[in-house]
Amino acid sequence: MSDPVVRLRNAGLSYGSRTLWDGLDLDIHAGEFLAVLGPNGSGKTSFLKILLGLQQLSRGTVEINGRPAQRGSRDIGYIPQQKAFGPGTPLRARDLVGLGVDGNKWGLRLNRSPVRRRVDELLDQVGATRYANEPVGLLSGGELQRLRAAQALATDPDLLLCDEPLLSLDLHHQQAISALIDRRCHRENSAVVFVTHEINPVIDYVDRVLYLAGGTFRTGTPSEVLRSDVLSEMYGSRVEVLRSHGRIVVLGIPDATTHVHGESGDDHGLE
Repeated sequence: MSDPVVRLRNAGLSYGSRTLWDGLDLDIHAGEFLAVLGPNGSGKTSFLKILLGLQQLSRGTVEINGRPAQRGSRDIGYIPQQKAFGPGTPLRARDLVGLGVDGNKWGLRLNRSPVRRRVDELLDQVGATRYANEPVGLLSGGELQRLRAAQALATDPDLLLCDEPLLSLDLHHQQAISALIDRRCHRENSAVVFVTHEINPVIDYVDRVLYLAGGTFRTGTPSEVLRSDVLSEMYGSRVEVLRSHGRIVVLGIPDATTHVHGESGDDHGLE
């Protein structure tokens, strides 16, 4: 097997006296889709920040392609949570994607043709060509997420980090964005780290799960981790995991105020 894209050794994260996780040894390889799950406050987004070089581990080490994680790495693409632009934002769809191509460079573009061609390629990859010249403030959440995916893929990254990229999207756009990310992973061989509160839209794509809860963690395939006995042990309280028509439903998460799965109080889609 090739060297891992991501390597964590004895990694831990604490805030004061509170430990979110500790002793994490984890390799993520090219072409692997890792879903990161757990309640709010368990350290999911912090995990992404550590890989991005924006936050330090409390202990242990993290490497990306054999080098310490660092801010601004061109080996990493990042798709953030869906956020809208104001209707008057003076930015077109293609301009947003262009920031991923050469947004790290200062000054005027002396030769615009290569950038324009690359932007057109990326827009085509994510199915956004038809609204390439539309103002970003007039686009839907799903359309914007396609653009953010294109922006994240601009450097042909070895590692694609996704922070709740399906949040607030309708089913059609959830499926479209999930398929884009899966294609990048399993056809183009990028490692994917996908933070989500709802695994069902991507369950068919996930190779492994990292579940964070109660200051502990579990890793393994979805069938190994998303089980009643495993989650009950992590939460220290009885948790039922049900499977129905390809969906995973969790019952009895002990702290509903910090672990929001679905619409009802204790019958939830898995976070």
